[in-house]
Amino acid sequence: MKFNNLIPCFLGLSLCMGTNALAQVKTQNVKAGSAGLTQFVDPYIGTGGHGHVFLGASVPFGAVQLGPTNKSEGWDWCSGYHYSDSTIVGFAHTHLSGTGIGDLGDILILPSIDERQALYTHDKEVVKPGYYGVQMMPSNIHAELTTSERVGFHRYTFPASETAKISINLRKGIGWDIATDTYIKQINDTTIAGYRYSKGWANDQRIYFTAIFSKPFDKLVAQDSSAVLSGSEFRGRKLIATAHFKTKDQEQIQIRVGISPVSMENAAMNIKAEIPGWNFDQIVSNADAAWNKELSKLDVKTANLKDKRNFYTALYHTMIAPSTFNDHNGDYLGTDKKVYKGADFTNLTTFSLWDTYRAAHPLYTIIQPKRVTDMIKSMLAIYQQQGKLPVWHVMGNETNTMVGKQGIIVVADAVLKGFKFDHDLAYEAMKKSAMLDERGLNFVKKLGYIPADSTVESVAMGLEYSIADWSVAEVAKKMKKTSDYEYFHKRGLNYRNYFDSSTKFMRAKVGPDQWRTPFDPIKSIHRLDDYTEGNAWQYTWLVPQDPSGLINLMGGREPFIQKLDSLFLVEGHLGDEASPDISGLIGQYAHGNEPSHHITYLYTYAKQPWKTAKHVRYILNELYTDAPDGLSGNEDVGQMSSWYIFSALGFYPANPISGEYVFGSPLFDEATINLENGKKFNIKVQNNSAENIYIQSITLNGRAHKSSFLKHEVLTAGGNLVIKMGKEPSKSFGVK
Repeated sequence: MKFNNLIPCFLGLSLCMGTNALAQVKTQNVKAGSAGLTQFVDPYIGTGGHGHVFLGASVPFGAVQLGPTNKSEGWDWCSGYHYSDSTIVGFAHTHLSGTGIGDLGDILILPSIDERQALYTHDKEVVKPGYYGVQMMPSNIHAELTTSERVGFHRYTFPASETAKISINLRKGIGWDIATDTYIKQINDTTIAGYRYSKGWANDQRIYFTAIFSKPFDKLVAQDSSAVLSGSEFRGRKLIATAHFKTKDQEQIQIRVGISPVSMENAAMNIKAEIPGWNFDQIVSNADAAWNKELSKLDVKTANLKDKRNFYTALYHTMIAPSTFNDHNGDYLGTDKKVYKGADFTNLTTFSLWDTYRAAHPLYTIIQPKRVTDMIKSMLAIYQQQGKLPVWHVMGNETNTMVGKQGIIVVADAVLKGFKFDHDLAYEAMKKSAMLDERGLNFVKKLGYIPADSTVESVAMGLEYSIADWSVAEVAKKMKKTSDYEYFHKRGLNYRNYFDSSTKFMRAKVGPDQWRTPFDPIKSIHRLDDYTEGNAWQYTWLVPQDPSGLINLMGGREPFIQKLDSLFLVEGHLGDEASPDISGLIGQYAHGNEPSHHITYLYTYAKQPWKTAKHVRYILNELYTDAPDGLSGNEDVGQMSSWYIFSALGFYPANPISGEYVFGSPLFDEATINLENGKKFNIKVQNNSAENIYIQSITLNGRAHKSSFLKHEVLTAGGNLVIKMGKEPSKSFGVK
């Protein structure tokens, strides 16, 4: 079946007419700002420093992240854009946000009038949720972008030119991405379709597209490397196709680009379903409304505009991914490269689980319960297709990046919180994933620890496995699988096998009673030592599943607190080969990387919650700012921001599968969680100030709440929480 014969039925006749009579293009520019909560979102935050966040147009959890790609490359360009840059090679439809590895950057579009490099300045940019605009120099082309879930919408305002061009670049990607097979077909004088296959972080990525222009192009010229191709159908490894136009001054050319993981035909259907017309400003408005709807799930009141910007920008960052990975009709590409149709869920991808299991996924269980079900069903489908739950999954590919089995933890949390999906399948997936022989698990099953001479990062790997195994045990307990509970609970205690009582650190073992030597608790060698992006000082605390057990291992509360106090004070050189991810340092505490994120809350388990409050409030104020370099480390697909959201509200899921949140030091005077079930959980903070950072007392629904913890089921039932703050630590709250 030929694709061009399918176009009329998929796109509708009006989309293929190729005349200016299709629509009257509006000439007014979109203005920055909004009457809603999007006015408090600053997408620049995290685009500088090492934040690596995506900047561009998208809708919540959408398949399309449409934004500029800079010419520069490197670690700080993992999202394709960095605030320090001033060059544009085009506007790509897929981007990662906050990762430490670069990939994607698919279907890159660039308007031009000559061969000069495209430049820009930030004062000529307009950025807000769902919209990106920039004045390109020296061409003086004004580029504007917006999106629906699966369609990127471009509007380019040209000067008068006999040589106006718009190129579709399938050659260029971001970071590790390399094109392996590309295809472009001219359907008519307004429609182009094709695909791009590539390898990189995602070893076998496939993306299809259809692009419809508002104005017929005079000709389409294709190139593959240096060869110029002719005809209407082009194949090559690195294609670039350029549509040529003649433009009047201030003439606008618009393009709707549908993407699909399945086919060019489905990409065309996505356009018809989501953006059937040419009203660019309406799509901008729709995107703004979609963001406002999601942002309004958390309503905070504060006189501090900086804190409000940080909060809503953080919330915005948690909803760029996981991203949609199916078509409007439900079709999606599985990990096994088979097309699946008729799924009863929205298939999602971009699961940065080593990062996001700690706080982002617990946050979703509060404010995105419907999407949590989709996320878990997506993970269970991945299990059925690849034989294990996802590790770090992107665009239908398992990357096996980072240590551990965090997919188990996320699924377990959803089971324990009572989300509706196939719990039997979930348990099967968890157990089988934990019982594989890969990545050191054979040693976990046989020895209870991973020998350091068998693999790098053995301590980090083993500690993460202990958290996952504890999670399997808790689900087994709920499902009355007694023998499984006993087995996995014992494995959940394997963290003890890495604890050296003589040094009070988690250390690498080379034998049952033999530690690796020499040992330096501060030194770090990136990807070549016993820890993952960290050192012994940071990893000694990675027992969120059993804080009381860790306290006992340390010799009790006093030695535990003394050691924990030292963490925030010890100085020392990490070494010239240390991971750049070890950032946001307070002593040896590294807030810029995820293994540290629960640590400040461990004081509460040791009955000194005022120290939790002190450190939490400092981090909220000093390590998050409303500047481009406002993040102390990689955003990591929403985790860095999720820590801020929880902590600013006043509590945090230190143990990500306990269903309990530990109180800290709330930042706002009032906050309301608008739950999807229609109920509200209201938080009112009395006597709050920069000096009054310590909780004195709490009431829940009018009754005294003595516990330092808030249960998930209590929060999601709705209610009223009143927190009284003071300048000095309380002598009664949280100390008994």
